[in-house]
Amino acid sequence: MNGLKIRSIGKEDTPKMVNLMYQYIVDFYRQPSPCRDDLTNLVHHLIDNPGSGLQFAAEKDDNLIGFATLYFTFSTLKVKKQAILNDLFVITEMRGQHIGEKLFNTCLSHIRDNDFSSMEWETAKDNYTAQALYDKMGGKLTDWIHYEMK
Repeated sequence: MNGLKIRSIGKEDTPKMVNLMYQYIVDFYRQPSPCRDDLTNLVHHLIDNPGSGLQFAAEKDDNLIGFATLYFTFSTLKVKKQAILNDLFVITEMRGQHIGEKLFNTCLSHIRDNDFSSMEWETAKDNYTAQALYDKMGGKLTDWIHYEMK
C-alpha cells in the first residue's frame, strides 16, 4: 500500500491515538466509553515509560488508521522479557489491505530484535477474522488456559 508507514508513536500523536483507541474500545468491542483523559494518560505512560510497553501506529496520508499495543512483562520459566500483544486494530474502511499483518510483523520484529522470549496474545472466541490472521501469521494455540477475575 503506497504511503503506508508503521512507526512508534510520539506525544504529538496523542489526540489521534486517543480517537483511534476510542473507536477500538467503543465501536469495535462495544465497551463503555472510557474517559478521554484516562486514554491520554495511558498513551503518555507508554511513551514516558518504554520499559512497560509501546504502541505502533499505521499511518497513511497523515492519518492514523491502525495501531498495536505491546505490554512488557517477564517470563520466569524462560528467564527473559516477554511481550503481550494487547491490541491490534485497523479502522473498518482500511481492512483487507494487509495493514494488520504489517502491524503484527512490526511487533514480532521488535520482540525478536530485542531478545524477548515470546509474544503472546488472545482474541475473542467469536473473532474469526482475527483468528484467521493469527493462524496465517504462524501463531499457535498454547496448552495454557486463560483465567480472569473481576
